[in-house]
Amino acid sequence: MSAPAGRDGRAVSPAVTALRRLPNPRLTGIGAGLFAAAVMFLLGCLDQLLFDGSAAVFGVLFLPVSALTAFWVRPADLVTAPIGVPIAFAVGIIPISGGTGGLGGRTMAVVTALAVHAGWLYGGTLVAGLIATVRKVRLMRARQRRMLLAAQTARPAAQSPSPAPAPRPAGRAPRRPSQR
Repeated sequence: MSAPAGRDGRAVSPAVTALRRLPNPRLTGIGAGLFAAAVMFLLGCLDQLLFDGSAAVFGVLFLPVSALTAFWVRPADLVTAPIGVPIAFAVGIIPISGGTGGLGGRTMAVVTALAVHAGWLYGGTLVAGLIATVRKVRLMRARQRRMLLAAQTARPAAQSPSPAPAPRPAGRAPRRPSQR
């Protein structure tokens, strides 16, 4: 059996075929933020249960969640991906931050964990920002190509000879735009 063909008729590698089978949801900005926050909170809880709150495991898991959030946000909401991802990191770090002594102690532990693990936070935000930027540039280029193609196809119709304008009645001057 031969490999499946792509859009241009060339054979496509099995890796590309496998990637095309993955889900391709389009989340709104709020949906992407909620997705990232819920996944990071669940991963934080799992990290606390399985790895005793390892920040390295949490940080490594944060990077693919950042990438998925940036890939799955819809084109109109691309700017929200790098905004929602750090919020999701803060939500997800709550279970692994520790802290005792009530709300004040938990809050201080979360703030401290955010400060100590800022490298993972910046890395995930950078991943989401780069992916969103590349997607936006590709969308803008595709739109520009469509506009150029539309202008090229409309140009031959505009170059066809147009009928002569109707003669004006004698004795009348043409109207100015302000008199219309």
